[in-house]
Amino acid sequence: MRTRFTGCGTALVTPFRRDGSLDEAAVSRLAKRQIDAGIHFLVPCGTTGEVPTLTDAEQVRVVELVVKEAKGRVPVLAGAGGYNTREVIEAGRRMRAAGADGLLSVTPYYNKPTPEGLFQHYSAISDGVGLPIVVYNVPGRTGVNVDPATLVRLATIPNVVAVKEASGNVTQMCEICASVSDDFSVLSGDDALTLPLMAVGGRGIISVASNEIPAEMSQIVELAERGDFAAARALHQRMLPLMQVNFIESNPIPVKSAMASLGLLEEVYRLPMVPPRPASKQKIEAVLQSLGIRGGVIA
Repeated sequence: MRTRFTGCGTALVTPFRRDGSLDEAAVSRLAKRQIDAGIHFLVPCGTTGEVPTLTDAEQVRVVELVVKEAKGRVPVLAGAGGYNTREVIEAGRRMRAAGADGLLSVTPYYNKPTPEGLFQHYSAISDGVGLPIVVYNVPGRTGVNVDPATLVRLATIPNVVAVKEASGNVTQMCEICASVSDDFSVLSGDDALTLPLMAVGGRGIISVASNEIPAEMSQIVELAERGDFAAARALHQRMLPLMQVNFIESNPIPVKSAMASLGLLEEVYRLPMVPPRPASKQKIEAVLQSLGIRGGVIA
């Protein structure tokens, strides 16, 4: 049995209808596509899922739909984070009631807590929700970096089982892998850094690119897990242009545009997200064409 929340997990986009409402049928369809392609776990209601624009009821519904489609075949790691600890606990309880197996909880943003504040924050979530927690460190969005010493302390909290490390600082990633215990998973938050992190002890990726290419991203991780870094590197290098173009504008704009081009969803965003600029759209289309991706499958 695979350890929960290791391997390749997909940070799922949230599909909307043309009128801006939640496209429930597409949520289920996309989740099924992921599972059929061999993804290892699913991550609804994160940044890639435009969670700041989802109502509480919509967040619960998305998780319910993903859990129903998963049928226990893969774990569901639901997003539940924010800068008000009490509200995060309430959100976590809603996710637990919806059937989530764990929580991906971003560090509090804007109010920028101290390391002691972070420790108390995650301790309270652990006590209040009782699900496994993956700390999400993305200082480029939150203004707060979880340094290795603080993360080692967070790892002592019951239920804190992993970190999604998206600092982009490879040295910090190396230090984290060298500092935490073997039963604490370090996951990449950047597709392009998946292999470097796994080479020093990382356990996988919470991926944006796997929305488009779930089979290929899962294969990269599985090859690395088996120690076949030559094959993993070849596939990683082939997919690198897609990993890069997905961030030509703010996530999830490019990935949703690409998925719309592949016929996987309607290209609808909620403000303040908007469609990509024409020049960006052309670059996204060029990458899809160069990889031979049609209908979400590489020819």
